[in-house]
Order: sequence, then structure tokens, then C-alpha cells
Amino acid sequence: MADDEAARAIGMRIWRVRDKRRMSLRAVGELAGLSKDVLNRIERGERSPTFAEIRALADALQISASELTRLPVPAPANGHTDSTIEAVRKSLTAVDYGRPGGQVLPLDLLRSKVAEIQALRKVCKFAEVATLLPGLIRDLHTTLANGKNVSELMQLAVYLHVQVTSMWLLDAGAPLDLRREVTTLARRIARECGEGFAVGTAALAVGDLIFQGQYELARSEIDAVPPLVIAPGTASLAGGLLLRNAIVAVADSRLADSEAALDAAADLANRFGETGEEDLGFAFGPTDVGLYRMKMALEAEDLDNVVATAQRMQPERHPFLTRQATYWRYKGRALTRLQGHPNDAVAALLRAETLFPTGFHRDRVTRDTIVELLPQTRVDSPAGQELRQIAKRAYLL
Repeated sequence: MADDEAARAIGMRIWRVRDKRRMSLRAVGELAGLSKDVLNRIERGERSPTFAEIRALADALQISASELTRLPVPAPANGHTDSTIEAVRKSLTAVDYGRPGGQVLPLDLLRSKVAEIQALRKVCKFAEVATLLPGLIRDLHTTLANGKNVSELMQLAVYLHVQVTSMWLLDAGAPLDLRREVTTLARRIARECGEGFAVGTAALAVGDLIFQGQYELARSEIDAVPPLVIAPGTASLAGGLLLRNAIVAVADSRLADSEAALDAAADLANRFGETGEEDLGFAFGPTDVGLYRMKMALEAEDLDNVVATAQRMQPERHPFLTRQATYWRYKGRALTRLQGHPNDAVAALLRAETLFPTGFHRDRVTRDTIVELLPQTRVDSPAGQELRQIAKRAYLL
């Protein structure tokens, strides 16, 4: 393909994804560090983006870079997933305008509905969560506006948005602006509530601040959480906050602080073991600590450390299949980048896909991993044939 043809193709793909995400030129440009005019020229095919610009644009659009350069767009999904993303957006808009349009329900019933949807998410019942989520958001906020059991409902709303809504949107590959809207809502409610556990729960959602490079702000948000008395009911929240602190510290190049936070989280995990979010708690344990170590080692390109950490873990002990799938995605990514281990990499990716197909197919880093691994496998080998079937299911071939 000629350079001008390639530029037009990339520009068209950027425009198609941006249009589907309903993001403005200015919004995408700001996230990617480009002016509105430069992005407009790229979309028109009048300017070829550099590789660094392609990566930045892919991050801004929450897709893989390969989807802008080599592959069809948008990323594979299904109509139910995409329609639910829009339904969640509409529910949040209605909440923002003070007209959620749901039903007033008893507190105990709402609690059971939130517990039900979290239980479905635990076993990767992705479509079932999608069916229930938009209506549950409307019902909870309609009941909250009714003025009764306000403190309890605020805490429940923070939990729903941090532990279910934002996580579902992340797995669904929803636009970053929508995920930010959810976490902003959770923070606002937590501050209004003023209850320590709600503030701590909201502080778990600092990923959007880290993505923006606002490490000091993310750190301040976590530090603002009132001290927690460590007990079976609070240890998992405390552990989750320590893990977020570790990520913020490593992103801010405070490696010693990151290790200290990870070590403290590991101590808590070893003391209390794997927890499973029973009674609207939080999943936390040795597997989560290991996954964070794998994630940070991957980002540092310390691939041998990723594999070594993986070998010490027992991911099947984690109560959430989504987290088990994350383990196999990270391991498959490391083995792919190490090269020389294509069969093991394919086996790891297949395990991740089996556990959580939708999240696997929509994860942009995993899609890049599949593309990177394809040339490492022979077409006529069993692993090569399996990988190409994975690629086809992800619409990459």
C-alpha cells in the first residue's frame, strides 16, 4: 500500500472509531497530545501519523494500535454489549439531570440486586450483567432521591459504580469518558456520604487519574481515606488501596514506595487469604498481589520476572474468573514478548479466552499480543492452527 493510501486508511479508521465512541476531535486530540487541527489532517489522510502518535491515538480511543494500522475497526463485540454501553450512558445522564426514571425499591431488595449482579460478574456472565445493569442504576438512584435510608443507599451506590459499573465498562471496552463519568459520580457520592468505607471504596477507582498522568492527585485521593481498622470486613479494602498505591508509586517512579506498598499488601493477603466479595465485600488475596506484580513487570518489560511470578501463583484459587483470565493474558503476553515460547503463549491465551471470551476479544493489549504472536507460529503446526482460530474469533483474520 502506498504511503498516501496508508495515511488515508489510518485516518478513516481513526474517524470511524472516534465517531462510534462519540468523541470530539478536541477530546481525542487532548488525550493523545495532538492539536485539533493536526488530528483533523490525520483523519483526512493529509498527514501520516508517526508510530508514537498512532500509539497515543489508540490509547485515547481505547483500542489497540494494530486496529488503526492493520486491522478492521471497530473491535469485535456484539450488539447487546454495545447497546448496553449506550444504555448505561443514558442512565448516567438521567441521574446527572436528577431524573433517573427508575422505581423506588426497598433497601434490602436493592442490596440483593447488587449482590446478584456482582455474583454474575464473578463467573463471567457478561451478557446477564449487561441486561441488569442500566435498570439497576436507575432504580438505585431513584430510591436514593426518595430521601430514605440515604447513607446506606449512598454506600451501596458507590459500591455498585466502583465494583460493578466501572469494571463492566472496562471489560466491555467502553469509551474512557464514560468510565470517567462513573468514577466521578462515585467520588461525588462518597464525599457527600462522608462515611469512611464509602470514601475508601471510591478511592479504588483512581485508574482514570493514573491514565491522565495525575499521579500526585491519585496519591492524594488514596491518602485522604480515613484509617481503616484491619479486620476481616475491612482487610480486603485496605489491601486494594495498597495495590493502587503501588501502581501510583511505580507510575511516579517511586519504586521503593511501590515495593513497600506491595509488600504490605502481600502481608495482608497472606494473613487473610483469598476473599470472594461475599456480602458486598471486595475480592482480594495473594492472587491479586501477584497480578499486580505481573502487571508492573510487564510495563517495565521485565518479562522473566513476569513468568517467574506467574509460576509461584495459583490463579484458580481466585473467586473471580475475570481475574483468572487476566493471569493467563499477562502470562501469554510475557511469553509472546520473550519469544521462543510460542506454544506456551498460545496455550495461555487460549485459557484466557475460554475463561472470559468477551473481555479477551475486546482487550486492546491482548489483540496486539495475538498479532505479534502470529508470525512466531507455523501455520501448519497445532499451536499455529489454534492461534489462527483465536485470531478469527477475535476478528483479527
